[in-house]
Amino acid sequence: MSATNNFDQKMDLQEQQLQSSGALAADSTTPVAEPETQRAWHHRVSGLFTRKFIIILLLGQLLSLCITATTIFTTYLAQGANPVSIPTTQSFLNYFVLAIVYTAITLHKEGFRGWLKIMRRRAHYYILLALVDVEGNYFVVKCYNYTSLLSAMLLDAWTIPCVVLLSVFFLKMRFRHLHYVGVVVSLVGMGFLIWSDMEAGMNSPGSDYVKGDILCIIGATLYAFSNVGQEYLVRQRPVYEVVGQLGFWGAIINGIQLAILERQELQNIHWDGKVVGYIIGFDIAMFLMYSVSPILFRLSSATFFNLSLLTSDFYGLLFGLFLFNATINKIYPIAYTLIIVGIVIYNVYPGPEPNFRPILSKEEEEAMATKHEDETIV
Repeated sequence: MSATNNFDQKMDLQEQQLQSSGALAADSTTPVAEPETQRAWHHRVSGLFTRKFIIILLLGQLLSLCITATTIFTTYLAQGANPVSIPTTQSFLNYFVLAIVYTAITLHKEGFRGWLKIMRRRAHYYILLALVDVEGNYFVVKCYNYTSLLSAMLLDAWTIPCVVLLSVFFLKMRFRHLHYVGVVVSLVGMGFLIWSDMEAGMNSPGSDYVKGDILCIIGATLYAFSNVGQEYLVRQRPVYEVVGQLGFWGAIINGIQLAILERQELQNIHWDGKVVGYIIGFDIAMFLMYSVSPILFRLSSATFFNLSLLTSDFYGLLFGLFLFNATINKIYPIAYTLIIVGIVIYNVYPGPEPNFRPILSKEEEEAMATKHEDETIV
């Protein structure tokens, strides 16, 4: 009996020790886990009130309003008493002004020889960027002749998954799983949008809504290449250089396309104060957007840029109801809600930083050029 009691006492003592050690472990882990969790959430919440976040948020909404303005002016041109469809001409004026303003700034900052060095060393990057951007503008502006205002604006959501994929492959960004979930949800919303246009038929503004949706998707895809390309360059080169070169080569490419595609349209346009005013308003909004967007690319990313622009759908909805007597199809709320939910899911975690191999910096280029000259002299 004594042996049994001794055994039971030992077992009880071991159980008490285990319970006490478990309690200590629980006590030791609990105060460590809670502060870490609290600090993590505090860091996320406090990040929303930093000066940088407020600046990029306001810049994003300014760009969103610019997009809404370009959409409204283009819709007025396409759906007026005398419909006007000159997407290349509209964009040409913007590139031309960008080239004049920012090339002048580049010449002031770098000098004429510095500008020639830029042309010699990096012109191929800017020519490709300008080509993609010019065609993206062409297809997006052209789509307003065939589809509704709301459809064209919501279909721009297609740019976001394209930007994410390009950012992964070219900018070497690593996104979390929730980022991809948010993109998929937005794509489902876009699918509902196309379905709503097909259900609307001729009751929806526009002569060929399916063709308009296809043109908008093509333009949105090209915009994704342009946005990622601008982020790639503006993170390494001065903003005035990137915008000036984009405007310079964009004006040349756009001018050639204008001469080929829109000579007849320009001759047939009934020019009046409204048409001229709409075109000027369009180009003012475009100039402001092209001037501000590189700053946002540098402070944030192309993905955040496009997420910010999706709020233009809300502004466009309000303007469309009051200015164009637009009607909302019963599937529109589902599509819009899904797109917004996708954006919210995406923003649970902040976007990643790019990790690409940069082009030579200005200092490195000068060092390489000096080294090359010394070797040539020797």
